[in-house]
Amino acid sequence: MRLLTFLLLLVLAAFPARAEERVVNFYNWTDYIDPAVLERFEHETGIHVRYDVYDSLETLEAKLLAGHSGYDLVVPTSEPTFSRLVRARALELLDRDSIPNLANLDPTMMKQVASSDPGNRFGAIYLWGTTGLGYNPDRVKALIPDAPLDSLDLLLKPEYAKRLQPCGITLLDSAIDVFPPVLRWLGRDPNSTDPKDLAAVETALRAIRPYIRGFVGGGAVEQMASGETCLALDYSGDVIQASVRADGAGKGVHVRYVAPKEGAPLAFDMLAVPADAPHKAEAMKLINFLLQPDVMAAITNKVSYPNAVPASKPMIKPEILNNPSIYPPASVAANFFTVGPVPPDIARARSRMWLRLKAGD
Repeated sequence: MRLLTFLLLLVLAAFPARAEERVVNFYNWTDYIDPAVLERFEHETGIHVRYDVYDSLETLEAKLLAGHSGYDLVVPTSEPTFSRLVRARALELLDRDSIPNLANLDPTMMKQVASSDPGNRFGAIYLWGTTGLGYNPDRVKALIPDAPLDSLDLLLKPEYAKRLQPCGITLLDSAIDVFPPVLRWLGRDPNSTDPKDLAAVETALRAIRPYIRGFVGGGAVEQMASGETCLALDYSGDVIQASVRADGAGKGVHVRYVAPKEGAPLAFDMLAVPADAPHKAEAMKLINFLLQPDVMAAITNKVSYPNAVPASKPMIKPEILNNPSIYPPASVAANFFTVGPVPPDIARARSRMWLRLKAGD
């Protein structure tokens, strides 16, 4: 028996243990990648990508703060989720030696996002966009021939909102996204924490609350594309995707996006690695791969969101690169602003105010 056991051990020793499968678990927004990019990464590196999606920052944040999410790479928006994860020490420092393509990122944009990530230590910009107005020009002009299509007046002045109520108005179901542009429209600091300014926002939103059909998240794209709504305060990329879907459906629905002349919040979606990620090295390799100019161009061409790698521009479709709603001219971008971290007490006050507003109390 001992001889048999000895021989068995010799046989096993002759065959090396099977190497652990190389994998990266990627958790991203819905409709926010070109699948061909992931296939190429797998082919070039031998690292398998397990890909899951979410449609709200609340879902992502809850999973990461609870710990042991199992994800290796996530895409939180700079504010509020990314900055909170940075402060909570829930993210891993970027391994710059493994990500030389960080040098491809626009230094101006990386400086802008540094308010959420001082020193740019924990994240790299994936895609970016603004929050503004999505509208159906035909239906809006039919109801308001002289509609101010370049201004938040269209949404926030009750006389306009009332006239647009029949064709449907929606707001993002997100206080953090709605409050800053309303503050800017009111002539206040979009990062204000003054209770008087927050009360002014509530007053402005209550004035149009009777005309709001709903508060939406991921469903806004379909509602606009189908013609169910004619005006929405939403993310630029969502509106542009709705426009593409509406045009493709060929049912006569047209959707346009405008960054309001009063100014639009600028948001960055960040590539970040959870602190307890099981495959950190593979995640860093995927970040480096994604930041290649041709890869970022392919993603922008697929999802119609702009990226922060200037060298990708020659490879972006002209109809996307030359679309001022996607890549705005400098005169429009000059009015963009970034939103900084919100203190916990102000965040709670905003949330309570938001719940009252939604309930119509």
